[in-house]
Amino acid sequence: MLTPERHNQRASIKIKGMSYTAAIDGLMSLAGELQVTAGGLRRKFELGHMRVLMAALGEPQMKFPSVLIAGTNGKGSTAATLASILHEAGYTMGLYTSPHLERVNERIQFNGEPIEDEQFARLYFQVDDTARQLVTKAMLPAMPSFFETLTALAFLAFAERQVDIAILEVGMGGRLDATNIVEPLLSIITDISLDHTEWLGPTITDIAREKAGILRRGGTLITLPQHPEANQAIGEIAVSLEVRGVSATEYLPARTAGSTPFHNQYPLSVLGQVIEVNSPLAGQHQQRNLALAIAAAVELGRISNSDSYNHNLISNCNSYNISAAHIEAGIRKARWPGRLEFIDASQRRPKILLDVGHNPAGAWALRSALSSLEPEDAPPTTKTLVFGCLRDKAIDEIAQVLFPLFDRVVLTPVHSPRSASLERLLEATARTGVPVSVAENAQEAVAAAIAQTPEDGLIVVSGSVYLVGEVRSALKTQ
Repeated sequence: MLTPERHNQRASIKIKGMSYTAAIDGLMSLAGELQVTAGGLRRKFELGHMRVLMAALGEPQMKFPSVLIAGTNGKGSTAATLASILHEAGYTMGLYTSPHLERVNERIQFNGEPIEDEQFARLYFQVDDTARQLVTKAMLPAMPSFFETLTALAFLAFAERQVDIAILEVGMGGRLDATNIVEPLLSIITDISLDHTEWLGPTITDIAREKAGILRRGGTLITLPQHPEANQAIGEIAVSLEVRGVSATEYLPARTAGSTPFHNQYPLSVLGQVIEVNSPLAGQHQQRNLALAIAAAVELGRISNSDSYNHNLISNCNSYNISAAHIEAGIRKARWPGRLEFIDASQRRPKILLDVGHNPAGAWALRSALSSLEPEDAPPTTKTLVFGCLRDKAIDEIAQVLFPLFDRVVLTPVHSPRSASLERLLEATARTGVPVSVAENAQEAVAAAIAQTPEDGLIVVSGSVYLVGEVRSALKTQ
């Protein structure tokens, strides 16, 4: 029998019609979990709260096998490539990433396609209704955050669609991240650098320990050698948990002295065969992410030979059947927009390059990629940067790395409550000596950049995922 309060909740949902618009409005009202209040208060993340919510929803995260990916940079590229390989091998794929570029549905994908609006809305209200009951019963202290709600929704969607495997990108950190309630077949840790230091700690060691929170006792870790402090911190935790480490080093291409390729195309020996890696993901830094995805795919194919895996979570009892041809085709067909992506908006315009580099490591990767675009015997291309970022980023360091490469910089706020102010951006730009102008929004910034850049020049939009997504959407509409 429904209580009056429960009846009112059901009625409220019915009135909303579980519409997609209402679901998005409700979800966005939960945003801002990383904001600090005027009194200096921050939301406390507690994995136990996520477990309570999942239990009330029927433990959907235990109804599909998964791979969990943590790191500072390269998580999304690694996840998208691995998902594409598995899809090419014939498996029904779930992919969960963050943040999104243009629509929130992009975060939850099946075989490369975003979740449909109807399923998104229906599952959102299921999560919301369940969470409200838990809060009413004092089983939860507050409503789940934006990311917790979306993660619960994704787990429900993957269970409902009975995916063969889900590739899950950790949102922030690892130890207390909402995704970290699954029991992954594999854990992958990508490159680690300083980011979100106010949440994860001020040093590489602190951050690496948080990322290593996705490891499981007796589990398998796939990673690459990186910063010594990160190597040591991850290694210590892996040893304490008796984790089996798999290095992806053998899947890195042979180095050619002095080369900094923009396009990644090279031969590679995989599973006893030579394949041609031809990735649409540009920039030399992507070679590390490709190597991690290849190593993970190879390891998934070896699962049946190990007693350490939970075979109840594997849809195919003979393990995942992944061939060298599947890996080659999956890499070629992988898509991860907004990362060194050229937009062909108009033949008369300067070329426009989008890149979501939002921390110093991302700025260095973009700098390296831009240098590889310049022929040694040609005059330098006139370049304009459209830049905006969040206020909690290392703005001064990013500016020092990136801005001197450009003839001019157009600054703009980001469409986010966490946006850095124009005053703060101007302060960082002043230290670089680069000519600068400002625009009130992203569209005005791009228009100003087009007006100031010759037709044979280059415009780069970078600094924030939110900025790149807004510009990308506007250019596609045009």
